Amino acid sequence: MVDQEWYSSKSGVLGVATCLVWTWMIIHRWNQRKNTGPKTWPLLGAALEQLLNYHRMHDWLLGYLNLSKTVVVPMPFTTYTYIADPANVQHILKTNFPNYPKGDAYHSYMEVLLGDGIFNVDGELWRKQRKTASFEFASKNLRDFSALVFREYSLKLSDILTRASLHNQQVDIQELLMRMTLDSICKVGFGVEIGSLAPNLPENGFAKAFDTANMIVTLRFIDPFWKIKRFLNMGSEALLQKSIKVIDHFTYSVIATRKKEIQQAPTTPNKIKHDILSRFIELGEDPNNNFTNKSLRDVVLNFVIAGRDTTAATLSWAIYMVMTHSHVADRVYSELKSFEEERAKEEGISLLHHHPSDIQSFERRVTQFAELLNYDSLNRLHYLHAMITETLRLYPAVPQDPKGVLEDDVLPDGTKVRAGGMVTYVPYSMGRMEYNWGSDATSFNPQRWLKQDVFHNESPFKFTAFQAGPRICMGKDSAYLQMKMALAILCRFYKFSLVSGHEVSYRMMTILSMANGLKVTVARRS
Repeated sequence: MVDQEWYSSKSGVLGVATCLVWTWMIIHRWNQRKNTGPKTWPLLGAALEQLLNYHRMHDWLLGYLNLSKTVVVPMPFTTYTYIADPANVQHILKTNFPNYPKGDAYHSYMEVLLGDGIFNVDGELWRKQRKTASFEFASKNLRDFSALVFREYSLKLSDILTRASLHNQQVDIQELLMRMTLDSICKVGFGVEIGSLAPNLPENGFAKAFDTANMIVTLRFIDPFWKIKRFLNMGSEALLQKSIKVIDHFTYSVIATRKKEIQQAPTTPNKIKHDILSRFIELGEDPNNNFTNKSLRDVVLNFVIAGRDTTAATLSWAIYMVMTHSHVADRVYSELKSFEEERAKEEGISLLHHHPSDIQSFERRVTQFAELLNYDSLNRLHYLHAMITETLRLYPAVPQDPKGVLEDDVLPDGTKVRAGGMVTYVPYSMGRMEYNWGSDATSFNPQRWLKQDVFHNESPFKFTAFQAGPRICMGKDSAYLQMKMALAILCRFYKFSLVSGHEVSYRMMTILSMANGLKVTVARRS
């Protein structure tokens, strides 16, 4: 009898508790009936919906940002505020810049990969690295050296494409571009030759490990259990640790090689290499800088993600856009042909006769054309520059960029943000907003960047592919130089066709790369 009463009492308490929980959840949902953001639940916030849409996160956000210029997404341990209005972007990137650092949360997510490198730190450590890197990027020696390196590797890529065209062989052009930009940044940034674009396309364990690590640290932003998995060394975090070992082995080898070369090199100034790593190694000799091999490791990996991934991803999307917009391909080709004839006349040289079926004459002509390309001459190619910029508008290399919030603040549109949360501006969505770009915002139209056939830029708070304010990308000119060098050669001498049935979609990582690569066939052009 006592047991029955106890069970009856317990059942009653559970019933009341269940009713209270359901009532709480119903009230919570009722209060959100006019909310334009994602559905949220007590304790979970919007984590469930965000996780279910993780594979299409950028388009999931786009849907909500089409309804409202600011979207608030509560999560279990923080709140994300996503913005697409240039006024709000200017506020966090410039007007109230000190209140929106990378922040501790972002640093904790990315530290295993980027450490205390320039893209993952704030304050004095960030300022010191930026000052050094800015000095190097402003150097004419580095610019001229970069142009030679970018030309060299663009020609190596051209050789591979010529061979593929001979055998009607399918190639993953994104994979080839990743190899080209990795070789380039290692040569320009670190003064070493790694040969991933060699004719036999050797297996590249570093690149594979780097991509894996990049995807896993991106997942941390919405995975509330990543610290537990890291502690238990299980699942994605176990794979991350294996990838980091491969990455570190490569990186420390690069540092050791460069240090050895510097020690063995003659001391005459004209023999010293002008790569970025050498500059940081030189600074490390000053004990006041506290630069260790770990510091140099972080420098290397931050410049790899900046110089390899972003550029290769943009080049891939640009080739895809050219393939799927024939009028753009024709306009780029026409500009390059005219440029070639004008430059040859200026240099007083005769263009070599070539025919696509004569491989030797074709390759000589490609090389001759490449020698006409340098930093100054490439600046004449306004339509090519516009085509690349339009690609970045719709397919920005960094599709989202989160910032921490130090103190409570109010954005220009009236949105309140709380200390400890994160505010993320979303270049992927911003480029597709009619209130930013007009009724044809989703259309690929390079002409929007030209006035009387001359390129004109937009506000960096509207076109945010290179960020803005104090943290604006230092490597913008270098990135355009490499992209224009490569695309001038590729679009002048090759026509690409998408392999039938190949699906083009993005992969969720910090960089907007293609999930399945970009498989194409290649034909030579006269």
